[in-house]
Amino acid sequence: MIKKYIVRLSDTEREELKAIVKKLKGSSQKVRRALILLKADTEGPGWSDAKIAEALACRIQTVENLRKRLVTEGFDTALHGKPRLSAPREKTLDGKQEAKVIALRLGKPPKGFASWSLRLLADHVVELGIVDSISYETVRQTLKKTV
Repeated sequence: MIKKYIVRLSDTEREELKAIVKKLKGSSQKVRRALILLKADTEGPGWSDAKIAEALACRIQTVENLRKRLVTEGFDTALHGKPRLSAPREKTLDGKQEAKVIALRLGKPPKGFASWSLRLLADHVVELGIVDSISYETVRQTLKKTV
């Protein structure tokens, strides 16, 4: 099968990849990408996608995707990956709401309780109408920022 995306590395790119692999510098994902690019280089070993996938214990599609990313988006994007444009999920609380939760936590607990539990605080935040719904884990993370 004729490959649509051919990997041709410059000498500086090749040396950078070799340094990453030799020192195991960076994340395991970055090292694997460096290995794939080195093995796929036409001026180097020029291995097939199947051989690379077998040697590095990954899928053929992974090798094909990395080839495509190198050709279409450039060396740095292929090696380091794309940064996320936005968070995977929107924040539950904005700054004012966080301040209210913190202030509530610093106040006295309801009658019959010695201290605030996370679940009690989450329920109270919903009762006061600060947010429609909130998990105790979100309350925990919010309070952890202040410590």
